[in-house]
Amino acid sequence: MTRPLPIAVLVSGEGTTLEGLVEKIARDGLPARIVVTVADRASAPAIGRAQRGGIPVVVLPSKGVDPVAWSERLSGELESRGTELVVLAGFLTILPAAWVDRWAGRAINLHPSLLPRHGGPGLYGERVHRAVLAAGDRETGATVHLVTRDVDRGPTIAQARLDVLPGDTERSLRARLHPVEVELLAATIRRFAERSLPLPYPVRPAAAPGGPQRPDAGG
Repeated sequence: MTRPLPIAVLVSGEGTTLEGLVEKIARDGLPARIVVTVADRASAPAIGRAQRGGIPVVVLPSKGVDPVAWSERLSGELESRGTELVVLAGFLTILPAAWVDRWAGRAINLHPSLLPRHGGPGLYGERVHRAVLAAGDRETGATVHLVTRDVDRGPTIAQARLDVLPGDTERSLRARLHPVEVELLAATIRRFAERSLPLPYPVRPAAAPGGPQRPDAGG
């Protein structure tokens, strides 16, 4: 029997992806255990979702805080709970390079497009769907990739595709893509738990040493 993988989920907003993972663990036997949810803003609705799921919550506001001290606090919270994999699900704080290096190969991000298309600084949430529609793309999808110092350029671990339908809007595209994102993320976590993916995952050298990573996700 596969040992449940201790994971931490970092959130900033609604927490629908977090909720999806909770359901996958409870109903589909996803071999994972969410040991903590970390929110970077006290107003995030994701906090309530985590609490209703019985998940410990830590609120670490990042605005106006020394990034070194903040990243040390974050690492401390994760390590004290035995976190083996960090999952960024709609987490919008820029992660300091020192944190990225410390968790190299052990942090993944969910992005709502087929990277490398529609990725990079400022592209997250509905902004991504807006870019997909503006480009006239016939398909979109979701990408799970490794968090590195380069924005949305960490090694791609898995992708899933979705057709863009005539009449799609940012809202409809997001709604149709969300279950695809959850399935993809859960399947990736399962592969880590079952050791068909190595943990830590191999990291390629960063192209821009010292640069931060902005995790962009659709949660």
